Amino acid sequence: MPLWKVYHPAGAYTAQDKKDLSEKITGMYARVPIPKFYVVFIFEEIAKDSCFVGGEPNNKFVRFRVDHIARTLPGPVMREWWVRTLDELIAPFVKDRGYDWEISIDETPFDLWSLQGEIPPPFESVGEKRWIKENKASPYTVAEKLPVNLAFTPGIAER
Repeated sequence: MPLWKVYHPAGAYTAQDKKDLSEKITGMYARVPIPKFYVVFIFEEIAKDSCFVGGEPNNKFVRFRVDHIARTLPGPVMREWWVRTLDELIAPFVKDRGYDWEISIDETPFDLWSLQGEIPPPFESVGEKRWIKENKASPYTVAEKLPVNLAFTPGIAER
């Protein structure tokens, strides 16, 4: 799951802004593809004069802290591409509004994560494809741990 925590000045974003930003970023993750319900946003307002950068107050600063669990970024080229892509996606919500901003991404082990009590199925497995289609977590079988191209059980790959 990518968990996005957005620390922003009080009043910086309307409810519609928050919805638009979360939909825009979720759409990018869905292209990976990962289930949309993996993407979680939490917006936290920072009171005036409660953010300091370099020891100085900064009331125009937005901090994006992202935890990646469902996927890790392979190698420096993909990592740079991803960060630059995210910067482009958030630009209308920060750069175009005159805010300073920062993004950091932490990657944590996939096997130390669960949703609704289910350990997520492996990447590109039959189970994950079903989760993408259904957009929710649910129990899955051992056969559904197989990649779609290796699923030999009749009817499994069609789910």
